[in-house]
Amino acid sequence: MEWESDERELKAAGAEPLPDGRSGLRIHGWEIESRKRSILTSLQLQQWEEELQTSHLPEMVFGDNSLVLKHVNTGTKIHFNALDALVGWKHEALPPVEVPAAAKWKFRSKPLQQVVLDYDYTFTTPYNGSETVERNAECVRGLSNESSYSLHWEDCIDKIDLVALASKEPILFYDEIILYEDELADNGISLLTVKVRVMPSGWFLLLRFWLRVDGVLMRLRDTRLHCLFEGHMKSVILRESCWRGATFQALSSKGYPSDCAAYSDPSIISERLPIIMQKAQKLSIEKPL
Repeated sequence: MEWESDERELKAAGAEPLPDGRSGLRIHGWEIESRKRSILTSLQLQQWEEELQTSHLPEMVFGDNSLVLKHVNTGTKIHFNALDALVGWKHEALPPVEVPAAAKWKFRSKPLQQVVLDYDYTFTTPYNGSETVERNAECVRGLSNESSYSLHWEDCIDKIDLVALASKEPILFYDEIILYEDELADNGISLLTVKVRVMPSGWFLLLRFWLRVDGVLMRLRDTRLHCLFEGHMKSVILRESCWRGATFQALSSKGYPSDCAAYSDPSIISERLPIIMQKAQKLSIEKPL
């Protein structure tokens, strides 16, 4: 179901919907757009396999889905897509998670096929977003290397105020985009999604990779970005990344249930998973005078 904006709330916040039937809005110098399409066709999957140099891809790849947040005056663009996420998976190349012998047969595509899981079939990715600066934009503060157009995120101690985000404020735009999904041959779930919401005060998004290999382990990799609107010429974005993970055995030893059904919603059980990595960064975007 598509999000329906309230015209009065948009007008009061100085926002306007994107033209031409596109999903999203313009507000305080930002253009925010989500795009949702069907999964890749067989031909497209072959093209992706060639580009990624792999014969393995998730069951459902939403290759044309994306979320784009563009700061119009500087040309700075932060975006999220499946291809870049899978590039991250390929580069990280984690060792395959051991599957119980009794469940390995589920991975067969043919009755007598021998199953060799010699790759990271969970599609775990370190991906925390993609970024570009459009070439026709002026040089902006925040570029670490003008030729590569990469953005310079600074480590910081600032934290996203989740309590303030939970306060009552009109939601001008909301969407959830699936980038890829795999049910691990009925052995669990591997899912990469990005959610965005836009309020009069700013925008907030959550990029989440969620993995549950039934009876074996769970991984949760969250990246949160928050931008408070400070005018059309300047923006400050906070980015927090938090990776969690645990085996079912470790959770069971702490008295938590070992039943897979107890771990269907990562939002509910995330605090049970120990933190593996956590960091906060800040990006200042400002158009030169």
